[in-house]
Amino acid sequence: MLTLGKLLEAITGEEFNQLVIPITDVVIDSRQVKPGALFIALPGENVDGHDFVANAFEAGAVAALVDKDLDLSAEVIDLRSAKRPQFEVEIHPPFVIRTNSALDALQKAATDWRARHDVRVIGITGSVGKSTTKELTADVLGQRFSTVRSPGNLNNEIGLPLSLLNLTEEHERAVLEMGFYVPGEIALLCEIGKPQVGVVTNISEVHLERAGSIEAIAEGKGELVENLPAAPDGVAILNYDDPRVREMADRTEARVFYYGLSPEADLWASEVEGLGLDGLRCGIHYGDEHVHLRVPLLGRHSVHTVLRAAAVALNEGLGWQEIGAGLQGTQSQLRLMAVHTQSGALLLDDTYNAAPSSTIAALNLLEDLDGRRVAVLGDMLELGEYEERGHRMVGARAAQIVDELITVGERARWIADEAQVASLDREKVKQLDDSDAAIDYLKDRISEGDVVLIKGSRGMEMDRIVSALEQGS
Repeated sequence: MLTLGKLLEAITGEEFNQLVIPITDVVIDSRQVKPGALFIALPGENVDGHDFVANAFEAGAVAALVDKDLDLSAEVIDLRSAKRPQFEVEIHPPFVIRTNSALDALQKAATDWRARHDVRVIGITGSVGKSTTKELTADVLGQRFSTVRSPGNLNNEIGLPLSLLNLTEEHERAVLEMGFYVPGEIALLCEIGKPQVGVVTNISEVHLERAGSIEAIAEGKGELVENLPAAPDGVAILNYDDPRVREMADRTEARVFYYGLSPEADLWASEVEGLGLDGLRCGIHYGDEHVHLRVPLLGRHSVHTVLRAAAVALNEGLGWQEIGAGLQGTQSQLRLMAVHTQSGALLLDDTYNAAPSSTIAALNLLEDLDGRRVAVLGDMLELGEYEERGHRMVGARAAQIVDELITVGERARWIADEAQVASLDREKVKQLDDSDAAIDYLKDRISEGDVVLIKGSRGMEMDRIVSALEQGS
């Protein structure tokens, strides 16, 4: 169990045996504090966590890790001083732990806490599909092992350390998502988490504007496989169907295991059949073994998620009965949800985010469903030089599938333009400026028998369209 004393020892390398005070959780949002929690005060884009330390203490936090001086009636443990505080026999929280950098202290604590546990760590990165892969992999591994996973999308230099501090002595496997925004970030996450298994989903144009080029994205994601231990302990699980991922085999000393749709891969799928809202069916090949699976994940593209989870499981020693049970019992369809409006229309809510590849995958799911197919597609942001080309690719695919296309935003006009170039009748295309205009346009135009895909980048607030249509407002 993580205690205040062990936390301080991890940060300083010195023992604090008097502080046998359990830490039940570690949070950076004071609203999530429950009795026994440690609150990490970090500056955010709009607010500073230091302004909420008092709120955290009121909610029951036993300590707050800070890097500013605060005027609070709490015991201060100043880790900047060479002289450590001497505690009386009777000591009572809360404590303010003063450091030079709360973030550095958090990362040191997580690194030490991970090193104290005999656990195999599976790191997952890629442009699209990280979270669903993480969830499905943890579901499958959980059939045999006590497994912890990073909650939500805690996948950066803050989120991954928070996830690691959830480790307990019972855990045998940890499945962690690793995001990339700047060079060296995944290498840092590997230094903290020490993964033995690395999974790379794909390389695409997501965050291209921030990264600068698709090559820079591939370089950053590949830091995961570069930091794996050498074979046989280290295993790099790579997407054979993505050339940029396949080439990462040259960047690792770990054992390489390929998955994909090609018989050249170590684990490959055939006979992939989308079953609409009932999931997908496929055949899986591994050596001389051939099994048939039906999995409750939406869209044919989800077969790659199935392959990733199965690949990790096979390399961790699970058999097909365990793998099948984990796949079929999963609740890991995180992003795309199906909801009905009061009028009876079916909404495919895929508003978490958008890139050309994921939008085309969502359109492919729409194609599998019966009814009048309507796509409401918003701007896809941060595509950099790929911006116009990516939107036009989506428009060309939409023209092959939809009965009506509504675009939202300035960039999405390229989707509308290309759909018309690709032969979608002009009267079936409507271009709108924002989500409010889309709500007004759609609220009286969809009814029972319609299937409506709604997707766009988070900045376009496409989720507001789903809420309004679902409620009939």
